[in-house]
Amino acid sequence: MFNIVLFEPEIPPNTGNIIRLCANTGASLHLIEPLGFQWSDKKLRRAGLDYREFAQVSLHQSFQEYLQSSKSNRLFACSTRGSKRYSEVSYLPGDSFVFGPETRGLPVDVLSEFSSENILHLPMLAQSRSLNLSNSVAIFLYEAWRQNDFLGHSRK
Repeated sequence: MFNIVLFEPEIPPNTGNIIRLCANTGASLHLIEPLGFQWSDKKLRRAGLDYREFAQVSLHQSFQEYLQSSKSNRLFACSTRGSKRYSEVSYLPGDSFVFGPETRGLPVDVLSEFSSENILHLPMLAQSRSLNLSNSVAIFLYEAWRQNDFLGHSRK
């Protein structure tokens, strides 16, 4: 469906929450190394609970490796530096959303891989710095999924 790409994530509970989010929405999760934690970290397991087995998670040694192996329709960088609002895009299944590390966001060399049209931001008040990574991922992912009529959703 959609791809979530975390470039050098640093905080295990955020990644665990995103694993759970991906398991519940059908999104694939791609982690770009180096990670700021060990894959076996207890905080990661606690936040992801037992959802790891239900999520499609891939590790990539670099962003370039991800780009070479990606079968994405389109790549979107999600950054406070974006000039286009996330809600101004019509998303398609197969689109990928790239998020930077929690403490510094996507570096300039990674952002340079994207056209300005594909660098998106979430609106915030002027004095705000950023939102929590797992919250930001959820906003982008649910908007894309909503636009595609929650494809694959089943009512229990």
